[in-house]
Order: sequence, then structure tokens, then C-alpha cells
Amino acid sequence: MNLSFLERVSVLVVGDVMLDRYLWGGVRRISPEAPVPVVEVQRESATAGGAANAALNLAALGVRAEVFGLVGDDAPGREVGALLQRHGVLFHPELVRPELPTITKTRVVVQRQQVCRLDWEARPDRYALSPAQLELLAERAAAHDAVILSDYAKGVVTQPVVDCVRRIAGQKPLFIALDTKPKAPLEIRGLNLLTPNRGEALQLAGLDRDSAAAGCLETVCRAIHERCVPEHLVITLSEEGMLWSARDGRSRRFPTLAREVADVSGAGDTVVATLTAALAAGVPAETAIHLANVAAGLVVAKLGTATVTRAELATALEHEAVASQA
Repeated sequence: MNLSFLERVSVLVVGDVMLDRYLWGGVRRISPEAPVPVVEVQRESATAGGAANAALNLAALGVRAEVFGLVGDDAPGREVGALLQRHGVLFHPELVRPELPTITKTRVVVQRQQVCRLDWEARPDRYALSPAQLELLAERAAAHDAVILSDYAKGVVTQPVVDCVRRIAGQKPLFIALDTKPKAPLEIRGLNLLTPNRGEALQLAGLDRDSAAAGCLETVCRAIHERCVPEHLVITLSEEGMLWSARDGRSRRFPTLAREVADVSGAGDTVVATLTAALAAGVPAETAIHLANVAAGLVVAKLGTATVTRAELATALEHEAVASQA
């Protein structure tokens, strides 16, 4: 499949920008100070996480991408900025807030197994956008074909943000996707795309995990359509793949294409980035979801927060086409 259509799309990612840092090492002994393993660190690595990872996924696919979230004037913030710049992702300097810590997640990994995670962040209310930043958001959203609201429940995606993007969509064609962590209720009726996982879908549907209806995905989808009225609902189901449900009543299950699962960190970013880019480019929904499913299968085979390049996706699609003809 020719993926050159991705170059024609421009996407703004709005949400919680993070630095994902990794300490990779091994364990050969238990600490004499406490009954805990001593991790001998062999190397360190870092990448942009959260909304910034969604933007990196877009850039890796050849999509023109910009990220809109807050970082501090600190070493992690400068590192995130450098990572975004290196991959051609736009980031506005007015989004640096000196009084804030950049949200940072440090994962300790031993023999491909995550041992623990250390988080640095402030209260979510401190990451809310100011009136001036909301004005800037309106300006930047108007310059793109699509907006992804990448909500990690850290404070950036609020009702004023949703309303601001909706207002721009009322003035020009603008595809709006929401990858949600529905801890704080938002009025999100009528968006183009929602991409919750199973647990998030239950929250959006207003269903308790232990209720009889929670086990029926058709019931969950119906409740979400009634409450949120999305054009497209794609529920990611981990090893069970994805379920697509459209406003017009169409639906389809897509079994997972992952052959090896090393790490699911950031896989949701890959899904929403690929889906949004394809749908905003006018690709039919079922084709777009298939592309996202292939991309998800590739990214979970990589250790750590990662992206899928357009070349990797094209190669996987070619192999799939050859296998189908065999």
C-alpha cells in the first residue's frame, strides 16, 4: 500500500508532555541494607512520552506534527525539546513554564522486565493552560488538519481545551481525536474519534467493571455512542486486538497482529496517531484501523516507549500482501 498520503496531513497533538527515561541493567545480588535487588545500571536512554510520544509517532510516519503541552525550564524539559526538534516536531517556546517540573517517568528495567517506575510531577491543576495559552492553542489548531487530545490525566486536557478545539472545528474542517483517561468527566459529544482501552471504555460508558453489562462489548459501545456520539469508536483490547464501532452502526473486530510482545508502553499513542493521520487523510475507516493494528503489532515488539516508521509499516504491509497470496 502506498503510504505517501501521510505526507499531506498536518496534526496538532494537545496533551500531557513527558520525558520517558530508562535505566537498563542487571541484578546479581541482594542489598545488605534491605531485602531488595541491587540493579547494576549498564546504560540509560530517554525518549519523549505522553502527548509528545504521539507526536513522535506521527513524525515517524512522515506526518507534519506539532505538540502542545507544558514543560518546565529544567533539564528534562530541555531534553524533551531537543528530542522533538531532532525529529522535526514543532513545539512552541511559550509552553515552557519555569515554575513547573517537567513530568518525568523513570523506569528501571532488568533483563527486559520492568522492576519499578519513579515519577516526578506536580498536581494536575498546575498544568492547566492559561488564557493566553488557550488563545495560542486556537491559533495553532487552526493551522492543522487534525487535533489529537492526548489525555494522560496530568492536567492539560480540560474542558476549556476541548471547547477551544471544538470552536475551531466549527470554523474550518478539523478532525478531532481523543485518547482519553476519563478520570475527570469532560463533555466530549460529537468528536470524530475516541480510542479508549477496555477499562477506559467502561468509564466512558458509565458502567461498573463488575456489572453484567461490562462483559458485553456491544453494550459498552452502544452506551458510549449514546453518551458521547463519536463518529468512530475504537476500543483497544490488548491481546484481543481492537473493536471498531461507527456512528452509522457499522462495527468490526480486528484480531491482534502482534507476534511478539516486549513492551506495551506507548502503544496507544501509536494507535491514535496512525488512525488520526489516516482518517484525516480520507482513508476508509476499516483500512485506517487495519493500518493502526499493524503499527500496534510492530511497536509492542520494541522495548520501551517507541515509534513505528513509515518504512517499517510499509514493509509489514508488503509482507502481509505476499503472505495472503501464498
